[in-house]
Formats: sequence, structure tokens, C-alpha cells
Amino acid sequence: MNLNTPCPAPHKAFALVESRYVESLNVRLEHYRHTNTGAEHFHLASDSKENVFMVSLRTMPEDSTGVAHILEHTALCGSEKYPVRDPFFMMTRRSLNTFMNAMTSSDWTAYPFASENAKDYENLLSVYLDAVFFSRLDELDFLQEGHRLEFEKPDDANTKLQFKGVVFNEMKGAMSSPVSQLYQSMKSYLYPTNTYHYNSGGDPEHIPDLTYAQLKSFYKTHYHPSNATIFTFGDRPAADIQERVEAQSFSRFQPLDHKLSVPLEKRFNRVLRVEDAYPLEGDVENKSYLTMGWLLGESANLVEQLEAHLLSDLLLDNSASPLRHVLETCGIGTSPSPLCGLDDSNREMIFMCGVEGTSADKAGEFEQLILDSLAKIAEEGFDEDEIEAMLHQLELSQREVTGDSYPYGLQLIFSVTGAATHGGSVIDALDIDQALDQLRKNAKQSGYIGQLIQRQLLNNAHRVRMTFNPDPEYKECQQQHELDRLAYIQSRLTEDETKTIIENAQKLKLRQEQHDDGEVLPKVTLADVNPDVKTLKADKQSPIIQYSAGTNGLAYLQWYWAIPQLTPEEQQIMPLYTAMLPELGAGEFDYLEMQQQQAAKTGAVNMYSIYKSNIADTSNLNGYLVLSGKALQRNVADLTAIMQKHWQEARFDETDRIYDYLNLMSSRRVQGITGSGHTLAMQACSAAHSVGSALTYNKAGLPAIARLRGWIDGWADNRSEMNDWLEKLVALHNKFKAITPHALVVGEKHDLAGFEKIQLDSGMTFGAEQNSPAQNIALTEKKNVAWSVDTQVNFCAAAYKTVAPSHEDSAALTVLAGVLRNNYLHRSIREQGGAYGGGAGHDNSNGVFRFYSYRDPRLEETLTDFSNSLNWLQETPIAEELVEQAVLGVIGSLDKPGSPAGEAKGAYQNQLFNRSDEFRKQYREKILSVTSQQLVDVAGKYLVDSNKTEAVITDSANAERLADKGFIWKKLK
Repeated sequence: MNLNTPCPAPHKAFALVESRYVESLNVRLEHYRHTNTGAEHFHLASDSKENVFMVSLRTMPEDSTGVAHILEHTALCGSEKYPVRDPFFMMTRRSLNTFMNAMTSSDWTAYPFASENAKDYENLLSVYLDAVFFSRLDELDFLQEGHRLEFEKPDDANTKLQFKGVVFNEMKGAMSSPVSQLYQSMKSYLYPTNTYHYNSGGDPEHIPDLTYAQLKSFYKTHYHPSNATIFTFGDRPAADIQERVEAQSFSRFQPLDHKLSVPLEKRFNRVLRVEDAYPLEGDVENKSYLTMGWLLGESANLVEQLEAHLLSDLLLDNSASPLRHVLETCGIGTSPSPLCGLDDSNREMIFMCGVEGTSADKAGEFEQLILDSLAKIAEEGFDEDEIEAMLHQLELSQREVTGDSYPYGLQLIFSVTGAATHGGSVIDALDIDQALDQLRKNAKQSGYIGQLIQRQLLNNAHRVRMTFNPDPEYKECQQQHELDRLAYIQSRLTEDETKTIIENAQKLKLRQEQHDDGEVLPKVTLADVNPDVKTLKADKQSPIIQYSAGTNGLAYLQWYWAIPQLTPEEQQIMPLYTAMLPELGAGEFDYLEMQQQQAAKTGAVNMYSIYKSNIADTSNLNGYLVLSGKALQRNVADLTAIMQKHWQEARFDETDRIYDYLNLMSSRRVQGITGSGHTLAMQACSAAHSVGSALTYNKAGLPAIARLRGWIDGWADNRSEMNDWLEKLVALHNKFKAITPHALVVGEKHDLAGFEKIQLDSGMTFGAEQNSPAQNIALTEKKNVAWSVDTQVNFCAAAYKTVAPSHEDSAALTVLAGVLRNNYLHRSIREQGGAYGGGAGHDNSNGVFRFYSYRDPRLEETLTDFSNSLNWLQETPIAEELVEQAVLGVIGSLDKPGSPAGEAKGAYQNQLFNRSDEFRKQYREKILSVTSQQLVDVAGKYLVDSNKTEAVITDSANAERLADKGFIWKKLK
């Protein structure tokens, strides 16, 4: 497709506003406007077969009841054309989508999906348009998704009253993190008068204040084409999409008489200094956060936004950046705050910096340090090379074709959603090359960066200094406040109100258990599935393995070392070794100088290990150490030299840097527990069943987090112990240096030969692929475990040992997970139990079947639901249609596209671990041929109590209670 041509004519209901070919992205951005309602349509014409659709609505809540978030959930619970109670989740199993979701930001709500299948795209478009613009908003769905009152025994008014609801529990989990609480508190002070003052996701303390009438009113004023923006990406013409949008939704609307927008915040005339608190059990000494936040200019102003990004990157991008270096070395806190940098997601941007692991009495010293440091930096300025390095990072992020987590087209859409929401130029926000050139010219002017610092920070009175202190009584007070509120409500209930609560619980239960006719929804079938697997072949295998891909002028280098047999101690050290090596100095350069070189010439340099089991034997685990980097084509020689320097001359003598980095790593991993609790719980219960799971649990799970925290605490007073540990780290590095690596390069086809020559001339010695010996790893004890952490919600998991990937039962177990999730677990755990998520999955690489729940208010009841799903399977005839739905889900996940470079690297690693195209094709054929009887058979064979372990992540009170029931109680201090 030649995109550098005039765009085709739009549908008659739309008018073309402007279009532009963006050469750096190879897309043509087409801007249309619906002539009747004023709805905007931005189409990113591309030659990609993965077509993306997103409708975004400006949603500006005026309180913290979570109205926009709860509406996002409730709108997906049935619509005019599709009057079933759960069309969104029903479509996930009737579709070959590569992405489906909905999300609420601070001032917009979006409903995106993506698919490579034309029929599937049209099906999803129909369901999404009807859900957004013609939602039923049933009150029972509001009670399920938002909040409700229910008695502990739903039909017994003599039992205690409780708050329930999916969003209510989701936000309890989201707000369990101190960092989330800190960000929300800082926002509330920086924006005292507009929508950003409030928690758009909902504060659990305020969510129960939202009424059903308020939800419907918000929908009426916000979910309308006049308040909507349509974004599309891919090779489907804009006029084709517009025809469907007009026919299925927009033609039924008249324009609104109001336009929603966020007003500018009233500016402070003096600095605000505030204190707030967060819950923390146990030792609270030196657990405060000190943070400075400034309100900057408008994010929709591209010049101001790029200036703010440049300034933030210059000050904080890496350890060599002057403000970050101050934060890392000042001694006021243990490490920089995770909230350091620019937030451009709101109409007016925020810049923040801070430290964690400190005390409230250092707030004044901290503030003065920041101001003095900024004044010094403004006076001294930056070298031209430092400015160019950060401009290089902006260019690289603009040019790189991503898509390994979100679809590439959706990432481009997200990059301009703010501009569309706040009235900026979407075309300029996407095509930033001209603005970057202007910024580059401005930055060369004497004193330019110093003037930016003065204007945006030092002379900006709209500033907040936040002292965020731990409070060991906070959580108990919070819980007691909720109990007191419920007791007060219960004491004042009338007979009619009591009756209504009981009746609503009964009605909701009946609604959740009713069987909707899914045939009212469109679907794809197995006949629409491509029977072939996606294949990518190397362009060259020796001496450097080469894959060509459309990388838009970037190159990706990877060096592989076969992991030798490691001792248990070396296995523990391994993930810290891989994380640290690219963060250290090398040779004559200290870590600050190496950080500067990376920023100036690379997109990233990182190191990690990958392991996979033998396809026929899960006890045979092999692995590779990978040193990986990416750069613009012109900088490949520099990237190679930097990678070589890190590998051959690593500076393990920088003990202060190593201690500080590991301390920061420990803090971030603890802070991340409530965001990935389901994964950590599944690791804990899987570790007794396969060596791969045991390795993951011990090197990356909760034992590793606890172990690192213990090391850091111990080394604080005894650096000699750290020196002993470092000797083992150096020995591990030397063990790898004795092995000859092999190399992979991914890039544009015409560049590969040159990249190979650079590698071969670098001084590194590369050889052929080497086989890794099977790792000697001990399984954990086959016991149920409860980990206690700081959390308001729970994460539950159960695991069973199964079979290797090539075993005849592996495919059926993979499909079984989808059948259980779709037809039992989603209803029992999410809808009835109130958890944010729950389901099952088969880790076929390690041979483990796993159940899980996410941000769950329950514990034992959820574990019982896991078992009950298996009883349901044995007792209920499983229609082949349910099997087909699960198969579609598996195929969709197998076929999910990644970035061009990501797919090439994935294809190579499949080859490396003997996942040949032929093996993958056979596995796909087995998936497509699974029957309902096979599901019953494999469940009866493997998913039995004698083969089960359970794990939960919860608070200390629940963990103590479970310990009395036979769980091993482990504590994360």
C-alpha cells in the first residue's frame, strides 16, 4: 500500500479535515469529522493487517465515587442490540481478537479492540458500538460491577452488612500500594479545583456514595458522539469503518448543546507544604516519602510538552542525570521515589521528584537540596552532547515499531489520545519530527535549558512539597471506619430497606446464574481459523544469525551464552547479576559515564536469562543468558562497543552503586506485589510441581523478594558481608566469560550484512549455538502456603502437576483452562465473589495447571470455587460449542502478533528451544481437534486433590488464620 498519496473520499456522513503522511512511522493520518454530531475520527492508514478500533469519550468526574470507572464496567453488561448480561466477556470467547479491553483514565474512558480477521473486526465493532452508545445499564449490573450492600449471609438480615462490588474490590487492591496513594494525594493537592483532584478510578471510601441515578445521568451527558473520538489503525479504509459507525450508531443522534472539557487549574501564588499518611504494618522508622511536585503547562501544546520531556529526561533519565544523581547520593533517603519524572496524561502536566526511605523531619532539608540543585544545574547548564543524547531518545521512541505488549496501532493511538481529548493537534502530536528539529535548534542557544529550569520549576509557585508518612494504625482505622459505617447503616435500616437488600441479592444471584442465549451475539468459528502457524525463517544462520524485519531503521542485537550447571547459590544470585551488569561501569568508565553512553547511542542495553523445559520432559530444563541491545541503524557500532565493554570489563568494584541499585530494586519489587499478586501466588503453588516453576519462584518470586530485602538490611551495617557476596557474583560472571556466545541480529534486510561485519570486527568471539545442560533444581515442599504482605485484598492460587508439551494430553489441558474460566470461574469468582479477576491456565512449557484470583475479597471460598469448577465439569454435559469457544481463545493467543523485531526474536528462541515449526503445527492441530470428552478425561487424570497445592497472598490476620488450618505461613517484612 502506497500511503504517501491523497486519502480516499470519506463516507458521506463525514468530512475530511486534513491528512498527512508521517514518513517516520509509515502511516497516513487522516482526520475526519462527523458532520451532524461533530464526532472526530482519526484514521491511521497502514499496511498492517492488525486493524485497531477505539472509541474514546471525555469523562470528567466531579467526585471520587468512581462513576466513570463503574460506568466503563457497567456499559459492557448488555446493550439494546445484544441484551445479554455479559456481551464483553462472551465475545472474548467468540472472537479471534488480538486485543480487547476497556479502560478509564483521569479524563477519558476508552473501549479499544484489535483483530487480524475481517469478520471478527466487524463483529467486535458492532458489539462495541452498541455497548457504548446503547447500553442497557441494568441496575443489577450496577450492583455487581460497582457496589452494593449485602448481608454476610445474603438471606439473613441478622448477619453483618457488607460492601460488595467488582470495582469496589479492584480499587481496594489498586490503592493498597503506597505509591498509588502517594500519586493520588499529590494530584489532589496540585489540582484543588478540577477533575484531577479526584480519584477517577474511585476511592473505596467514596465508591458506596454513588447512586444508580447518578450513574445513568453521567452516561446520558458523556456517552454521546458529540463527546466521542473514534481512532482506527490498519489497512481497512476509513470510509468502510465510517459506513458501519454511521449505520449502527451515529445516525440516531443529534448534537449535544454542550462541550465537555477540563478547565485550567487556578494557579497558586505560594508554595504548598502538606503531610499525609499511608498504612504500613510493623517497623515504620525511615519509611516516609518526600516528594516535590510542580504543575507545568498544557500537554496539548506540543512545544511545551516536548520542552517538558526534554527537561525531565535531562534531569532524571538515568543515574548520570544531575538531579537523579543528587537523589541517589544525597543520603536523605534510601533511593529516589518511583514518582520521578513527567506526567503528561492530564491537560496540565506534572513534574515530580522525591526520595523514599526517609523521615518527616528531613522535609525542609530535602526541599532546599532540590532547589539548590536545580539552581546549580540551571547555572551550569548541559553539554551539547548531553542534550543531543536526550533528543536521540525522543527520536528513537518515535521511530521504534513496538507491539509486544499492546498492539502497535493501539500504542500510536494512545500517544495522541491526550491531544484529541484536550484540543491539541493530533497530527502534530504524531508527526513530531519538525517539532524535534525546532527543539534541537532551541537547545543549542546559550542558556536555553537554564531558562527552562527557571521558568518551569524555580520560578513556578504552583508547587507542592509532600511528606508522606507511614501510619501503623491507619489500616486498622480504615477497616474500623468501614465497619462502623456499615453498622450505622444496618442500625437504621427500615423493614422495606432490609427486604430490598435481600431481594437484590437474590435477583443478582439468579441473574448471574441465568444462561443467556449467546447466539444473539456475532461470532467467528473454527472455520474462520487459519490452520497454519506463523513462520519466520532466518536470513542467515552463520556466523551471525540474522533475521530481517520491518524495524523502521532500528537494529536489535542479542548475544547468547548457554547457562552451565549452577549451584543453588548461583541460581539465587543470577537475577541480580543480570539486572545489575548493564547498570555498572566498565573499564575506565564509571557507571555514570556508561549510563551517558547508553543514553547517547542506544535505546537500551539489558541482560536477562531465559529457561524452557524439554518438550518431552519438564524435568529437563535448559537456559541461556542473553545480553540484548537496540539502537538506530547509524549507532550499531557504538551499541556493539558498549555491549562489549559491559561484558568484558564490568566494574564490580563500584560497591556503593551496587548497594544503592539493589536497594532500589528491592523497594520496587515490594511495591509491585499488589499489582502482580496473582502471578506471585501461582509461582508459589507451582514450585512443588516442576523444576521450571521452582526456579522461577526462587529467583523471581516472593522468596527472592524477601531474600534481597534481607541482604540489603544486613549489608547496611556490615559491608564485609556484601564484599563476600560480590566475590561470588564475580565468580559467576567469570564462569560465563569462559563460555563462547553466539549472536543474533534483527534489522532491515539491506542492513544485515553490515551489522554482521560490525559484530565480527568488534573483538568479541562468537561461535555456534551450544546446548545448555539440564539444570539441577530442587522442587519446593508440597505444602500449602500463605504469604502475608501489606494488602487490603487477596490473591489465591492452586496448582496441579501435568505433562510435557509434546504429551498427547497437553493440548486438552490448555483448552480445559478456557472452558473452566469461561463457564464457571468467571461467574463464581468475579461476578458472585467480587474479585477483579479470576480464571485458570495451563503452563504447558512447565507442565502445571493453575487456578488464580486477582484482587479478591475472599480466600477459602475462592479456593473452594477452584475445586467446585472441577465438580461442575464432571457433572455437567459439556457442549462442543463451549469447547470451540475455548479453542478460539487459545488460537487467538497463539496468533497474537508482536512487533516485527519481537516476532523475529521469538521465532529464533522457538528454534533455540526445539519448538520447531513442525512441533508448533502439530500442537495447533491437537488444539483444534480437542473434544469435550478429552477435557473430562484429563481433568479426572491430573486435577485431583492428591496432586494439588494451594497458595494465597493476604494480610497477616488472614495468614495467621490459614496457618491454623495447615498452611505454612511465610512473612514478607
